Amino acid sequence: MKQNHHNLGLSNEQVVSMYRYMVLARELDKRVWLLNRAGKVPFVISCQGHEATQVGAAFALQPGTDLLCPYYRDFGMALVFGVTPLEIMLSNFAKVGEPSSGGRQMPGHFGSKKLGIFTGSSPVTTQVPHAAGVALASKLRGESSVVLTRFGEGSSNQGDFHEGANFIGVHRLPVVLLCENNKYAISTPISKQVGGESIVARAQGYGLHGEVVDGNNILAVYETIKHAVDRARAGEGPTLVEAQTYRLVPHSSDDDDSLYRSRDEVEAAKAKDPITQIAHYVREEGLLTEDHQERLLKDIQQTVEQVTEQAEKAGYPDVDTALDHVYGS
Repeated sequence: MKQNHHNLGLSNEQVVSMYRYMVLARELDKRVWLLNRAGKVPFVISCQGHEATQVGAAFALQPGTDLLCPYYRDFGMALVFGVTPLEIMLSNFAKVGEPSSGGRQMPGHFGSKKLGIFTGSSPVTTQVPHAAGVALASKLRGESSVVLTRFGEGSSNQGDFHEGANFIGVHRLPVVLLCENNKYAISTPISKQVGGESIVARAQGYGLHGEVVDGNNILAVYETIKHAVDRARAGEGPTLVEAQTYRLVPHSSDDDDSLYRSRDEVEAAKAKDPITQIAHYVREEGLLTEDHQERLLKDIQQTVEQVTEQAEKAGYPDVDTALDHVYGS
């Protein structure tokens, strides 16, 4: 990592907290995969490899003021915003107490009114026009909120992205559009998705400021998103950020990624694992010793074990509530 956290205004404690959230997101993700393979949870959309982008971006926001329109991989961002490990596990088991939908929605569809997280839906990129509407309302009310919305490079080819981005640019709304470019739209490589293979190049056409960042470098992500958030809050307009990263596992628990990418390619990406990078940085800076890191990992694994047990024992929603929150004709 070329950046130094002191130069970015981050304290030692904040960087250690970033590291902890990244490891927590990874360990929760790994546990959900095991539960899926054991037949205990139905579906997994993974954040593995995306943790630096998610956590770095979330640390650049102001929870309680800023608003989030996430997408289904955002374990790390949801955790930083205040979603608890237990709530994430309840979501995967679809149990009572799950805050996003009461156990009615697929895992990864985060939502919390009290935390400022706007729920999304399974069709990709619908959160971009949502972010436009939320930001317009905030602007009309004279509020200082900045809205961050996230999406993949594959879904940036959907009409929702283009319509939302155009509206955001025309009205100069306080929005940060964060594209998590992991090189594949499920099985389709970016070379077959995007002419020119650039997402950020689209910014100019919609009147957005554009930035590209190494999505595996959490300090670089923080710096880039912080600059975008500050611009938006100051009334200087929206930003499109393309974070270049890689997913280390299949698209979902129903995907076989060996059909479209080589093991050599995946192993090369694992050598750039964002958690390995931040782990090296905190040791190099003297923020944590190797022993401290091992204890932190054990504490997190114990937390994951506890919330898994709690969620598995929790009850399912009562059948009499099946039609709650469903609109009739």
